[in-house]
Amino acid sequence: MTHQQMATELLTHPAALGRALGYEDFRDDLHGKWITDIVTRDDDMTLQAHRGSFKTTCLCVAIALMMVFEREKNMIFLRKTDSDVMEVIKNIQRIMASDVFQAIYKALTGERLEIIRSTGSELTTSAYVAPRGAAQLLGIGIGGSLTGKHADIIITDDIVNLKDRTSHAERERTKAVYQELQNVRNPGGRIINTGTPWHKEDAFSLMPEPELYDCYSTGMLDEAQIAKLRQSMSPSLFAANYELRHIAIENALFLTPPVFTKDCDSLRDGVAHIDAAYGGEDYTAFTCGKRQGDTLYMYGRMWHGHVDTVLDAIIADCQRLKCGPIMCESNADKSFLAKEIIAKGFKARPYTEHENKYLKIAEYLRKWWGNIVWLEGTDREYLTQIMDYTEDAEHDDAPDSASCICRWYDRRKGQAYVSPFGG
Repeated sequence: MTHQQMATELLTHPAALGRALGYEDFRDDLHGKWITDIVTRDDDMTLQAHRGSFKTTCLCVAIALMMVFEREKNMIFLRKTDSDVMEVIKNIQRIMASDVFQAIYKALTGERLEIIRSTGSELTTSAYVAPRGAAQLLGIGIGGSLTGKHADIIITDDIVNLKDRTSHAERERTKAVYQELQNVRNPGGRIINTGTPWHKEDAFSLMPEPELYDCYSTGMLDEAQIAKLRQSMSPSLFAANYELRHIAIENALFLTPPVFTKDCDSLRDGVAHIDAAYGGEDYTAFTCGKRQGDTLYMYGRMWHGHVDTVLDAIIADCQRLKCGPIMCESNADKSFLAKEIIAKGFKARPYTEHENKYLKIAEYLRKWWGNIVWLEGTDREYLTQIMDYTEDAEHDDAPDSASCICRWYDRRKGQAYVSPFGG
């Protein structure tokens, strides 16, 4: 095997290296992908994964590989505190000094990999060929100074934590540090981010759209383990650490995660609802639903914009799923939206809303929540708005629309319904 073939094999199956280093739970389809993406991509990226998923361990392996394959580049690594930084730097050095890694480097280069400089915050090896005087890998806590520093590759790991959830000042401090990194990276450089979210307005709001791996998708935790973890901590702590979401307060209405199906036919001959926005900060939320026995199958979408701009997309979804008519409140617009829907050749059902919004959501959507199955493709933002909903929530468009579907089926009970699609 040539050196090039060996390098290709190593980057194609990096989880095997992890297992050889003693990380026996590394999987090719999960941890191998994370390491490969970190090492080989040339764009900025954000990886969010639940606690105990070996996210930081994968990052350590990836950094060790980059120090070998990106020999001319220097790196800056940031964590929340200096002690957090020292822990990771020490682990990277241990990986590079291991017999397995030394043997790989020897096979690739014919040389022994030497540690030239190692402190709690710096690591430089004999693989480094950059002409600049900067350390190959420099670790900094987010309270440290970035003035005058530059790097080709910048890595942040868990720079957002519980402090960012509870303190506005801490969130702003972390965001300021992240914004400063834009001036620290060299032209053509990249920023790699890993961690878990803690607040809607934390530093992740400034980062690229994350690749999400929650406790339900990785397959690393079974139902019993998830249940035990859920019981061992507060709902907000579990949501942040394992579901990669934030809930507003401990008494949020919707705490159990949504369940999904791929079967579009489960919604056939259902009904639809629009919670319309006519400008400002509100969202237009759209929901389709169909009751089958004690189960409600639902689908939701949400847009930050005027309902007129998304009405064609809404009607197309109704036709695709064969759901109708579209219910829409007539209080504010005097049935204008219903007339627009009818003018586009679709059936509408305007109604006058009399119920308090919070009580409606608490009564109907909360009652049905454990019996709702969501169609895959439902907007993540739509479900997040429901999961974050409380009486004091800033936005309530998605839970309001979903609760109207629940109320419609709850009140009809066993009454017959004639579908406009002939079903």
